[in-house]
Amino acid sequence: MTAYKSFKENPMYIFLVMLCIASAVGNQGWQTLFNNFAVEEAGVDSVKMGIIQSLREVPGFLTFFSVYILLFIAEHRFASTSIVLLGLGVMLTGFFTSLGGLIFTTVLMSVGFHYFDTANQSLTLQYFQTDRVPLVLGKLRSITALSNIGVGVAIWLLSRYLSYQMLFLGVGLVVILIGVYSYILKPVDHLLPPQHKKLIFKRKYWLFYVLNFLAGARRQIFIVFAVFILVQKYHFSVIHITVLFVINNIITWLLSPYIGKAINRYGERKMLTVEYVSLVIVFMLYALIENRWAVSVLYIIDNLFFSFAIAINSFFRKKADPADIAPSMAVGFTINHITAVVLPVIGGILWMVNWRLPFIGGAILAMCSLIFSQFVKTEPALPTTTK
Repeated sequence: MTAYKSFKENPMYIFLVMLCIASAVGNQGWQTLFNNFAVEEAGVDSVKMGIIQSLREVPGFLTFFSVYILLFIAEHRFASTSIVLLGLGVMLTGFFTSLGGLIFTTVLMSVGFHYFDTANQSLTLQYFQTDRVPLVLGKLRSITALSNIGVGVAIWLLSRYLSYQMLFLGVGLVVILIGVYSYILKPVDHLLPPQHKKLIFKRKYWLFYVLNFLAGARRQIFIVFAVFILVQKYHFSVIHITVLFVINNIITWLLSPYIGKAINRYGERKMLTVEYVSLVIVFMLYALIENRWAVSVLYIIDNLFFSFAIAINSFFRKKADPADIAPSMAVGFTINHITAVVLPVIGGILWMVNWRLPFIGGAILAMCSLIFSQFVKTEPALPTTTK
């Protein structure tokens, strides 16, 4: 690996920053608009939303195929291509209001989003030293959040004048253009160890697998039902949802770099413990409190702890053999999405029995994560540089 005084001097950092911005624009634009679009334009109920969201996670479940795709395409080119697919899926969303059409565009954008996320994490772990990985991941999350703010503000301003169709079209085109431009960049370091081009399952990575499995379930409770409760139960408009997204991303933008530094200072186990204890409380409060403003605050707190998940990849980087990173990240992503494929449907059915049940389930999952996080055994890595 070529030595750089600062991780910001690494060409791969610039490349990943550009694609993270594109991914954020596409994903945040879709997330901001989709729930209201689906409910208002397509008449989607909780069961249909659960089906759509479950199918959205199928590409994440199938990310292990990326290992075989990398037999034919370099990983950084694979990342660029994934971004183009994400933009195409978002661009087409506004043109379809049937259930089948929503499923098609959702799966297409999801293929791009999930495959880029896999490549992004893999390239980060390969191209940066162990003590810099939390810093880089924190910085990329911060940049992503700042991009999300820009998208949120743009949608808030333009939603008064443009249709859903035009908003999806504009967001998608921006993403595609960035993805196409990234093809001209050459961020590769040929001194790095080559990655295995096959699936890797090793006993020594068992905890990484378990934590990813539980994190995937927790993420779905937030993505599907935390937003859905605001739209369906409390009737938040697209402008209200956009404001919440902007607040969330301002907090993430400001705090993510410090969370990366805290992981280096205090270690992964302590940070994960703080996350999961807090989530047990948050999910139970979702189920117990019936006040739209209190739930809005819980939604903001819930989002804050997503940045703590950096500790899972940081923990893996310390344990991993260098050639195992790309295939292991693909496996980890697949495991992360096992529950994501079925949980939205199950949660949608539970919602129709009692809307509190998905959040009680989230509290139970957070408790399981807390228990397993206590097996994380790593020493805090004081960074050689914080630049």
